[in-house]
Amino acid sequence: MAEGDNKSANMLAQETAQLEEQLQGWGEVILAGDRVVRWEKPWFPGALMGGTTVLFLLIYYLDPSVLTGLSCSVMLLCLADYLVPTLAPRVFGSNKWTTEQQQRFHEICGNLVKTQRRVVGWWKRLCALKEEKPKMYFASVISSLLAVAWIGQQVHNLFLTYLIVSFLLLLPGLNQHGVITKYASMAKREINKLLKQKEKKNE
Repeated sequence: MAEGDNKSANMLAQETAQLEEQLQGWGEVILAGDRVVRWEKPWFPGALMGGTTVLFLLIYYLDPSVLTGLSCSVMLLCLADYLVPTLAPRVFGSNKWTTEQQQRFHEICGNLVKTQRRVVGWWKRLCALKEEKPKMYFASVISSLLAVAWIGQQVHNLFLTYLIVSFLLLLPGLNQHGVITKYASMAKREINKLLKQKEKKNE
């Protein structure tokens, strides 16, 4: 068991080191973005939501076709991939890279690798469910897709995308400041109260 844990830890460290090397040119930008999404300053959430809202209002106003939107998105990604590693050291100053920043960058890369592993693990479990319990797999997938299709029919696509993107951008800050834990605990307490009241009525 210990040998398996050591092997997994070594693989995680190796994958993290590889990702650090690949994202080294983006280091300053990633750290700046990390400070924003973790709400290191009180006005960061407002700025985050303001920027997201302006972007989606611009998309709504321009109303590009799917092909145009996809082409522009890929073009912006290509430009960022070319310009950011070149301009970031000049803007942020590579000589200001400290041990604390390097450690935080290492933590971010480690979290990204862990997230990737979780996604792969969920996919493998889904494939295993398909092989072991095909009826349950079929029922779960079809019902989930039907629910998503119904939601998509009720809510405008762009607005739904805006809500999802906003939630994902706010999630690290909510988690960092304990908001999710607070409300999850409150919900858990309320559910436990309801269950206890139901048990008393049944008695």
